[in-house]
Amino acid sequence: MTRYKLLIEYDGSGLVGWQRQDNGPSVQQAMEEAIQQFAGHPVALFVAGRTDAGVHALGQVAHVDLERDWPPATVRDATNFHLRPAAISVLAAEIAPPDFHARFSASGRRYLYRIVNRPAPLAVERRRAWHIVQPLDAAAMQAAAARLLGRHDFTSFRAALCQAASPVKTLDRLDVTRAGDAIEFAVAARSFLHHQVRNMVGTLKLVGEGKWTPDDVARALAARDRAAAGPTAPADGLYLVEVRYDASQDDAGSGQGLHQPGDDEIE
Repeated sequence: MTRYKLLIEYDGSGLVGWQRQDNGPSVQQAMEEAIQQFAGHPVALFVAGRTDAGVHALGQVAHVDLERDWPPATVRDATNFHLRPAAISVLAAEIAPPDFHARFSASGRRYLYRIVNRPAPLAVERRRAWHIVQPLDAAAMQAAAARLLGRHDFTSFRAALCQAASPVKTLDRLDVTRAGDAIEFAVAARSFLHHQVRNMVGTLKLVGEGKWTPDDVARALAARDRAAAGPTAPADGLYLVEVRYDASQDDAGSGQGLHQPGDDEIE
C-alpha cells in the first residue's frame, strides 16, 4: 500500500460537509467514489478538518492508501477527472510516509471568514460570504478580537454537540481587516472546537454593530457558557485555508501528543 497526501479545494455550497451522511452529498463520498473509479478497489479518506455543511476549503488536506504505486500526478488528475462536475478539486498529490496522518500529524489550521458589508445583495459572492447590511466597525471588532487570543476555556464559543475532550484551546491569531465592503477574519490555532470560529465571528459582529464592547466579549469568554456569547455566523463565509505540518511532524509521522482523543476539527 502507498499513502498519498492530497491538497484539496471545494465549494461547500449544497454539500452536507466533508463527512459522509445519509441526508445529502458530501466531499468525502464524492472523493472516495472518484478515487475508487481509477484505483479499482474501495478506499477510505482521512481528513485534517471535517468541515460542516456549506463551509468551503482552499487548502484542505486528506490522505488515502492505494494498493498500486501510482505517480502522484496521475492520482491528482484521475481523481479530478472522475470528480466532474462536482465543485471539488485535488490541487496536488504527493507520496507520504506510511505513518503520516492528515489529522493527527497536523500542527495547525488556518481559517478565513468573509463578510460583505453593504446595502446591495450579493450576486457573485452569494453563498460565499455573510452579507450584512448594517454598517460594521472593523476596528472595534479587532479590538474585541484581541481579548480572545491565547489559551482559554472556549466553552462560550463551543457548539452543544462538540465532541472535543476539552474546551481549552490556544488561539494564535484572530485578525479583523477591512478592504472596501469586505471584512475578513484571519484565524489560526492548532485545532478548534465545533463552530468555534463561527461563534466568535457572530459575537464580534455584535461589537461591530455597536451593541457590545470588547469588555462584553471578555465577559462572555469568562462565563464559560454558550448562552453568554453571540450567535453562530452562517457557514457561507467560512473557508479552511491551510493545514500546517511542521517539518518535525512530517518526519515524526503520526505526531503523537499533538492531539488528545476526541479533539474536534469540525467547523
